[in-house]
Amino acid sequence: MSSAVKIKPVDIAEYLDNEEVIEEYLKQAIEEGDQTLLLHALSDVAKARGMSEVAKKSGLSREGLYKALSSDAKPRYETLQKVLGALGFGLSIKPLSEIESRQHA
Repeated sequence: MSSAVKIKPVDIAEYLDNEEVIEEYLKQAIEEGDQTLLLHALSDVAKARGMSEVAKKSGLSREGLYKALSSDAKPRYETLQKVLGALGFGLSIKPLSEIESRQHA
């Protein structure tokens, strides 16, 4: 008689419990250069912070926030800025050499 192994889905939002972890998580998502991954990471962080609270702070409706962060979304730059701002973050520019050396460290 074989015993089936049950695998529970992992909710990353449960582990995003401090600013340093969240910052590193978002940095890694941005550095990957994959929009779908970035939107997923932003969604995870928004869930960790509370979707309703992030929606309120960003000026988006809760439904609008979910749509903007869905994997097939193509959010405008302005929308990303609002979401990042609501999460307490912003975008900045760094030389590629800094990013590449960080990835190889």
